[in-house]
Amino acid sequence: MFQRALICTDFTDGIYRLAQFVPSLAAGGFKSLVFFHSMPVESGPEIPRASPERLEPARQRLQELLREAPDTVEVTIEVQWGRTSDNILRLAKQHQVDVIFLGSPTRTLLEEKLFGSTTAALAEKTGVPLIILRPQLMSTYTTAELELRCAHLFRYLLVPYDGTQGGKKIVQNIRQQVKNNPNSVLERVRLLWVIDDHVRRELLGDHPVQQAQQELDQLQSELAALNLVVNTTVVEGNPLEEIMKTAEIHDIGAIAACSGGAEGIFKWSAPSLTHEILRRSWHPVLFFPS
Repeated sequence: MFQRALICTDFTDGIYRLAQFVPSLAAGGFKSLVFFHSMPVESGPEIPRASPERLEPARQRLQELLREAPDTVEVTIEVQWGRTSDNILRLAKQHQVDVIFLGSPTRTLLEEKLFGSTTAALAEKTGVPLIILRPQLMSTYTTAELELRCAHLFRYLLVPYDGTQGGKKIVQNIRQQVKNNPNSVLERVRLLWVIDDHVRRELLGDHPVQQAQQELDQLQSELAALNLVVNTTVVEGNPLEEIMKTAEIHDIGAIAACSGGAEGIFKWSAPSLTHEILRRSWHPVLFFPS
């Protein structure tokens, strides 16, 4: 789906390991990769100061990992000091990337509110899709597992869809990404419509399952025209639980998600399903900001 990536690491998230698998990322469709590490500016008794000599060890560490990078992929190393989210936004624009890799641990709402989140800040400020990976998994994958993960990350997407603007936005973004990239590796999409069993039956209409299936059948035809294999499922239950169960059963590469509206998904007074997926899913999450 994507060709130009900004891969961000703080060297504690396991994301830096991707530098060893540039050939696999190339097999996944990438032609340009920017590996980025952000360092905080030192604070002294007088004014904050940057230490240029501190940047070189991080640059060398990434360079050593890139020994297997093929000539067919443009690879850049960026090590800068300053606020991480600001640096990422600037580099994403400078290198014209079409996806940003981030490591984000699973967190409760309270933890995220207390300690902040680079992912949350970026989701509110950028229009570039984010692929969220769990540091706990990235750090424990074997070399063989990570090699396969890099090559197949964007081959099979799970798309939670319920007929709302958020779901339609995800499908629109996928359609646009595939059309804009003639070498897209996306092969399969699974559309999942979960009818929330906590919603009163009279609010769902007379035949909610049949109506949902009809809409998914239409989307299936539209996406199949892009040479994608499209599967559809309609179930009743808890949306988050059914999404996680489906991702596990069907060997999904990533779960696609999208912000729910102009208010943003990270407002503490308005938690959303997308927010819960980003916060709790162990599967990679491909997030399309508004």
